[in-house]
Amino acid sequence: MNRNSSWLQKAKEPRVLMRALIGVLLAANLAAAVDAFHPFGGSAADLRRQQASLRARLAAVQAHIAISKRLVDKAAAARRDGDRFLAKYVVDRQSASSAIYDELMKMAGEAGVRPLGTSDQYDEIEGSDTIEMLTIQAGYEGPYDKLATFVSLLDKSPRFLIIENMNLAAPSQAGQVLSVQFKLHTFVREVPKLQS
Repeated sequence: MNRNSSWLQKAKEPRVLMRALIGVLLAANLAAAVDAFHPFGGSAADLRRQQASLRARLAAVQAHIAISKRLVDKAAAARRDGDRFLAKYVVDRQSASSAIYDELMKMAGEAGVRPLGTSDQYDEIEGSDTIEMLTIQAGYEGPYDKLATFVSLLDKSPRFLIIENMNLAAPSQAGQVLSVQFKLHTFVREVPKLQS
């Protein structure tokens, strides 16, 4: 208790009180100087630089968003174009054999060649769940000019027929009918079934 009373007696002395008051005033002056010369929010120049930096970042983000929107629009347009292409040139798997067979018969009739028979085979395409390749083996016979017309019709077919190869069996005598075996490719798509 002796220590507490000696401290209180010293605090009551005018010299100690003046020192404490000068210390408090000095601390207040230092705080006012820091606030005046270096505000806690930054100086006006610091705030302008920060504002310019934030505006530049905002412009960069808006440019990135605009580029992303253009990419999304291009992807949607590509998907629509792809769907239109598939609808126009690729046959549904359920009707592929009959549709291609009917198309080949029509072209053979227009060209004036006689069909010898067809066979087909479906092959999966790696990376696609909905599109398959249809390989068709087909034989035809007729004069050279009519077979040439038939090949031209195959080439211009709206069914996207690809001639893989042709094997021509030449006649043993001049003026006889030629026989040709075609290997054709086309693509078919599996249309998803609606679930009930």
